[in-house]
Amino acid sequence: MAKRKSIHIKGMEHGAPIPNGVVIGNMVFSSAIGGKDAKTGVLSEDPGEQAEAMFRNLALFMESVGGTVDNIAHVKLYLKDEKYRDQVNVPWEKMFPDEHDRPARHALKVDLRGKNLFQIEVTAVL
Repeated sequence: MAKRKSIHIKGMEHGAPIPNGVVIGNMVFSSAIGGKDAKTGVLSEDPGEQAEAMFRNLALFMESVGGTVDNIAHVKLYLKDEKYRDQVNVPWEKMFPDEHDRPARHALKVDLRGKNLFQIEVTAVL
């Protein structure tokens, strides 16, 4: 049986006793990945900047588990409001430019805390 390894990334702390994700065997599961800039700790109020930071954090997360964004199989996108979908799609299409080679994605409208406009969570296979 594979042992679970918790992932903790400096700059992406949640402020709760929850890791950024776990690796078990060759499977990767993230906790919520938001748009707070991991280098500065700033959560921009600008939806475009927040989306760009969220996808940079996603790449950082995947790097920290020994993979790349190419290992992502499924993405859950949580939106504070449907109007933010277009801002998220810009960095989504940069990260996954080939429409025939993208992870599955499901979007949900939820009541996110504070100034978070959206968050993502991923499942990946290494």
